[in-house]
Amino acid sequence: MLYDAHNHLQFAELAPHLDAIARDLDAIGLAGAVVNGTHPDEDWDAVATLAKRYPWVVPSYGVHPWDVGMRPTDWQDKFVHRLAADPRAAVGEIGIDRWILEPARDADPQFNDIRRASLDEQLEVCAWQLNRAAAANRAVTIHCLRAWGPLQELLRDTALPPRGFLLHAYGGSPELVPVFAEQGAYFSYSTAHIDPAKTRQRAAFRAVPLDRLLVETDAPAMRPPQPEYTLPDPNLNHPANLAAAYADLAALRSLPVAELTTQVAANFQRLFG
Repeated sequence: MLYDAHNHLQFAELAPHLDAIARDLDAIGLAGAVVNGTHPDEDWDAVATLAKRYPWVVPSYGVHPWDVGMRPTDWQDKFVHRLAADPRAAVGEIGIDRWILEPARDADPQFNDIRRASLDEQLEVCAWQLNRAAAANRAVTIHCLRAWGPLQELLRDTALPPRGFLLHAYGGSPELVPVFAEQGAYFSYSTAHIDPAKTRQRAAFRAVPLDRLLVETDAPAMRPPQPEYTLPDPNLNHPANLAAAYADLAALRSLPVAELTTQVAANFQRLFG
């Protein structure tokens, strides 16, 4: 029974392939997957639809740091409504990202039509969502890119859900693992971490306590170097590549796959169940 702690199954790129994807996920033994919304008007409805269509979907709603600058004026009301409407719903994907603020991003076409929010604005929006998640004790999925110091401060100064939170596709240093774990963090190993060149990330996952390990695909992003499952667009990550992430993490931790699978299932249920 495999669990994908973080993906974006609602993204339009995967829509034409959902039936085939669902068959492949059944073949690998998927038991649950957290599907993360990123913008109230662009994909939260799609997440809710998937949760009705597939019993293994755990819906999650958040304003992604890339979308903070484009959030609607009524985003807080919509957020409160989503959590009230579904007691299973988690919070995410939320977080902070300094990578998008680097001068090199000015020429990146994917940011041509969006307003990139300042780090202070991202922190404000992230803190508000964290506070609401803490009040409802909903699991939170956090995105952090090149902002680990500010994230530490935010987590120190903001209410957190007693059940904990996920640092998805953790890319921080091994030294920060115990610091975040003490604050309640879980850490998800991504299909992209299979790449041997990801030396820092792989070192960090050797340091993660076994009871805080999760596995994710971030599909359709984070394609592994040699995917077992592919889609017509070779740049997309098929969600069934989750099985390869389990196998690689088990080898990294010198564990039998069955033992890791049992541990991850318990961790997933503790955080998202």
